[in-house]
Amino acid sequence: MKKDVEWKYLIGLNQLYKNEKTNLKIGNNSFIKQILMKQKKLIKPKMGNPKILEAKYGFKAYYEKEFLDYFEYYSNFFEKAGLESNAHKTYNEDDLKSLAFIYYQKDQLKKNLTTEYTFSARVFKGKGAKYLTNKPSLRNAVLQLLDIDEFPEKDPKNAQWRFVVDCEIPKLVVICENIACLKVPYEYKQNNIELWYVGGNNTNPLKDIPAKKIELPLFYFCDWDHHGLSIFSRIKGIFKEKGKEITLIEPTTLDDALPVHSPHHKSKWRKKEFSGLKSKDFSKQQQDIINNLIQDDIWVEEESMNLIELLSKIN
Repeated sequence: MKKDVEWKYLIGLNQLYKNEKTNLKIGNNSFIKQILMKQKKLIKPKMGNPKILEAKYGFKAYYEKEFLDYFEYYSNFFEKAGLESNAHKTYNEDDLKSLAFIYYQKDQLKKNLTTEYTFSARVFKGKGAKYLTNKPSLRNAVLQLLDIDEFPEKDPKNAQWRFVVDCEIPKLVVICENIACLKVPYEYKQNNIELWYVGGNNTNPLKDIPAKKIELPLFYFCDWDHHGLSIFSRIKGIFKEKGKEITLIEPTTLDDALPVHSPHHKSKWRKKEFSGLKSKDFSKQQQDIINNLIQDDIWVEEESMNLIELLSKIN
């Protein structure tokens, strides 16, 4: 839902909530037009002046349930970060999450600042290396957050990222293959979950973590494809040397599985027994899931799984 409503339209919805009317052209957004105006009939053009939209009965309650906390979180973020947040900004949900992530992880990002293409591909996953180049307003916001004039021309030789989302009383640590979860940290802080991201394939930073920092239960959250599962084996080996176990979070269903040849997905199953993965690193149930994925040539994306829900079932 929220992913279908860009920031400039969120501003219009907030105006409707506060003033019961807006002259912003939020009807240009397909979700607002089809769902809120036509299907739910929560918004209507003003009689005699159709350029002004008015909130109908039920809109306020709907907005409070679906959008209020979300809008206030990012409004506060824009104010804290010193970024413009006017109705000309076309940021989508992932743009907003990525900007907040960059702001809160600024120090770590600047330590190993990459080229624009590499930065774009890593932070804006699935959008491509030229995503920032093609969105100048977003690119300028990123440069402002990082407090730099331009990205470097070359990538550093040893770019080792380790991002951490702390919480006051952590009950467990989840190491994520992808950055996605770290872009919405408030959800995990509320559930006493500490998140780590070490750069996907780059697991070397984990070797330097002292024993006192891994006293909490450890979990690994990843794409269920050859790449993600092979990284798990590597991480499991690192922690085994430290005398520490790590639990792989597994999907409860394959209903949301995607074809291996999905756009922007480069990890393919190998033509080897068990795709060349180390079967001993996985439980019997996990081996069955992996064999089903290999047989059907599909994979499960990390973002399609509800981490908090899966952890509650494990605990």
